[in-house]
Amino acid sequence: MKPAFSTVACPDWTFAQVAEKAEQWGYVGCELRTFGYGSRDIACEPALTSPAKLRGLLERVGLSICGLATSIRYDDTITPPIIGLYLDQESMIRETKACVDMAVQLEAPFVRVFGFEIVGNEPRNRAIARIAERLIKCADYCRNSGVRLLLENGGSFSRASELLEVIDKVDSSLLNVAYSLPVARAAGDDLRHGMNALGDRLAVVKVKDMKAGRPVALGEGELHAKESLQAAAGVGFDGWLVYEFDRAWLGAGTVDVSTVMAKSAKFIFDAIGSTGGAARMARGAASLR
Repeated sequence: MKPAFSTVACPDWTFAQVAEKAEQWGYVGCELRTFGYGSRDIACEPALTSPAKLRGLLERVGLSICGLATSIRYDDTITPPIIGLYLDQESMIRETKACVDMAVQLEAPFVRVFGFEIVGNEPRNRAIARIAERLIKCADYCRNSGVRLLLENGGSFSRASELLEVIDKVDSSLLNVAYSLPVARAAGDDLRHGMNALGDRLAVVKVKDMKAGRPVALGEGELHAKESLQAAAGVGFDGWLVYEFDRAWLGAGTVDVSTVMAKSAKFIFDAIGSTGGAARMARGAASLR
């Protein structure tokens, strides 16, 4: 597995600050959270920085960009039923295409998106067909770009089997899966079974930890982080492993982010005995002594 972190941990940092700190943490990749062009919601918004400059900052400290993470979802219903057919129902498709273009410039391999929720009395197969139709258009846009979409589990598609309902409907090699282990576990998935079921569609796994509703370093919370990591190692997963310290959404008080990130890198190394990136992870652990 290749350990990476998400910039949701440091929404108030510039990329220069991210690069300066990350050199000591022990990760080999970075997932960039984006709200799209024109957004100033976070300081480390990739849409606000020259792609070449951003790539250079991260490459100099040995970090690969493992993907762009977005909030894009494809579940908007067509309302009202008749007139809605003539209204703009493709804003999420335009947003996705813009993020794919950004990923191309950043040389990022993935753009993360969501399904997300089936509400009311809508038949599940109808909702899946609508979501899949939009995803097909976006996956087709990725063709020959070097970028793939990542459908992450959540909402009405929290389990591996539920993700596969959409993945199989889209039927494109340009749509892969980001599998959030705590989300899947909370939904009742057996993690090893879920990852095995996803097979070669699985490109990224995600981990986090929480305590009393607050994000904490891996191993210091209630989300069974060690067992989740060992499950991923046990099925032989060798893709990106992204740690999410959800400070952007949930806050974390006056926590020292650098300490949390380095502790979590060390926890990953200790939990799975990974050889990929071991030297960097050892340096991150050493910085805590």
